[in-house]
Amino acid sequence: MLINLSLVIYGLAMCFVLFYSFAQANLLWHFFKFKDSKMPMASLDDKGLPKVTVQLPVFNEKYVVERLIEAIASMHYPKEKLEIQVLDDSTDETVDIIKSCLKSFPEVNFKYIHRADRQGFKAGALKEGLEVAEGELIAIFDADFVPDPYFLLKTVGHFKDEKVGMVQSRWGHLNEDYSLFTRLQAFALDAHFMVEQMGRNAQKAFINFNGTGGIWRKSCILDAGDWHADTLTEDLDLSYRAQQKGWDFIYRPDVVSPAELPPVMSAIKSQQFRWTKGGAECARKHLGHVLKGSFPLKVKIHATAHLLNSTLFIAILLVSLSSIPVWWGFYQGLIPLEYFKLAAFFLFGFVIIASVYFFANLNLSHFTIRSFLRFLWELPVFLAVSMGLSVHNAQAVWEGLTGKKSPFVRTPKYNLSGKGRNWVSNTYNQLKIPPTAYLEAILAIVFSVMVAVSLYTGTYEMLVFHSMLAIGFSLVSISSFKSYLIHP
Repeated sequence: MLINLSLVIYGLAMCFVLFYSFAQANLLWHFFKFKDSKMPMASLDDKGLPKVTVQLPVFNEKYVVERLIEAIASMHYPKEKLEIQVLDDSTDETVDIIKSCLKSFPEVNFKYIHRADRQGFKAGALKEGLEVAEGELIAIFDADFVPDPYFLLKTVGHFKDEKVGMVQSRWGHLNEDYSLFTRLQAFALDAHFMVEQMGRNAQKAFINFNGTGGIWRKSCILDAGDWHADTLTEDLDLSYRAQQKGWDFIYRPDVVSPAELPPVMSAIKSQQFRWTKGGAECARKHLGHVLKGSFPLKVKIHATAHLLNSTLFIAILLVSLSSIPVWWGFYQGLIPLEYFKLAAFFLFGFVIIASVYFFANLNLSHFTIRSFLRFLWELPVFLAVSMGLSVHNAQAVWEGLTGKKSPFVRTPKYNLSGKGRNWVSNTYNQLKIPPTAYLEAILAIVFSVMVAVSLYTGTYEMLVFHSMLAIGFSLVSISSFKSYLIHP
């Protein structure tokens, strides 16, 4: 009975992965149709340029906030039409750093807004800033970003179309070569920003504002109900509310907004938890309305895959755990070998997913031999680490789907654009070891034993899969303990 139940769970989870991969295949197809599209750019000589407010939400960012302010101050846009709000919720020396830095730019229209009460966290800060914002357009950048000086000129032209509510740029990476984990994050984000965002936008499916590196029409934000703090991903939430109200979104892959990637597993996990749980919360909040709405079928399908994509981690965890009794069933002859051959059909889904990452990453590097060789090791390592994160992220998704609330935990910023600087001295490092880290270590041992048993018994059907799980859980658990325990 246990083997049969495990086989059913294994099959259903793999079917979900296959459904997701088919949606990805459709996005990849539209990516090829959209990737060479030409985009407009405004000119400083244009007398009709709209007034813009740039919002900079900040909370205890002493390592990066000065760099952010300097970058924003150098933006190319008429000074009389540019307002910059520093929305500061800081409780440490960041406050003094900001005030000192702003004195260096008396010619720039900076507005400093400090909140003693972090009600609503980032969403609350953006909402309060919006109430006094002078611009008809609202650009938003997080503290770890270094925006393109021409960002506004490259994006404001789209708002001549009164239906356009938001324009999103592509994230770049300031420190992608800092470590293995920053490289793997860049690998994953490039697939989202190249294939997923472009593929959805090309067929007018719902896309999302990514929380930063985008510019909104103020009236769109207000029409959609303003910022809400009832999910951990206020950006995705507002995106779906606005597009359900009929606003059009534009994605600009040619406009790059460089940002810093978290270099340490504790910071990566805090970011992943917020993204995956927030995505599940938005699925709970919006998916039913989208499916009941009068949207085209393709929009509903892609919204389902989009809002439920974090549920992949639950599927991966279920496949991983159920694979052990399934392996035992094959070994004991309790499951016919034909079942295993049938399961090979599911590999088609992984081929599609691999293709998404292949074309996204190599397109950015212009298909060089070096990038191809790098892809050959990055893909399996990325998949292994993603499997290793399945326990942590599955917990986040489950909490999001079941409505369990948790506070907004910000991701520490480090300002590590070069390899010479160390993350250890960062005072914002999180030092409390979560229970999932111990479970990851246990699973690393379990799947390492499974690999050894498979080699000993000569049953190789799941050897590759279990090897990737052993490597993934080992990498995640070791780096987790290292990041939580090593500090000054």
